[in-house]
Amino acid sequence: MYVAASTRCFGDLDYWQSLTLISDHEFDKVEIYLDETGALPPSKITADPNHFYHQMREKTRLAPIAFTLAHEIPIEQFEKLCSLSKLMQVTQINVATSPVGTPFNSEIDRLKAMARAAATEGIRVGIRTEAGTLSADAHTAVELCQAVSGLGIAFDPSYFVDPEKIDQIVDLVAKYTMHVFLRDSTREQLQVQVGLGEVDYGRIISQLEKHRYSRALSVELLPNLMEQEQRTLELRKLRMLIDSLL
Repeated sequence: MYVAASTRCFGDLDYWQSLTLISDHEFDKVEIYLDETGALPPSKITADPNHFYHQMREKTRLAPIAFTLAHEIPIEQFEKLCSLSKLMQVTQINVATSPVGTPFNSEIDRLKAMARAAATEGIRVGIRTEAGTLSADAHTAVELCQAVSGLGIAFDPSYFVDPEKIDQIVDLVAKYTMHVFLRDSTREQLQVQVGLGEVDYGRIISQLEKHRYSRALSVELLPNLMEQEQRTLELRKLRMLIDSLL
């Protein structure tokens, strides 16, 4: 396992400024967050993939380890993102599942199209576990992975904050887990200061180790729930805490 930081942590700032802040906090790996209404729209980088690739090489020493999409994008755009991922040697794209209530079969068809497009470039697709979507239920997330060849899970423990159930949840999703998002949370609040929450990082990491998980633990702070100065402090604290547990 290794530690990374998501550019979503500073998604309210200029994208290149967010990379500088992440680098300043001694991270060497970055997860790139794409949001059409945010700092880095997917339409922008897929319109000129080579330009973005060269900018990344020139402006930062951070190693990109994944792209994470905030929302669905057209399949043609997704195919271009897969090609860009291959060019940048990024092997993982995390996507959101459809809202709760979406027919299961139509979601399988949508995810199959993305998985096929990604597979042609040697890219993995992970569905993030998130409230309000089909993957909010861990069992449903696993069923989607079983129905779509090559599909994995981008696991966010903040949506499963229950000490009595977390071991069972990790055991359930670990086989399919390709990426992990981390922040501190309680059952009432999705994001709180490190140490005030109920996320047991040591316990989660230990469970993942049992299943030989060897990929990213990505710190993802939510800009709308914490001021920038506090996020800066929390990023450093979380990096040091996770490093100490690995």
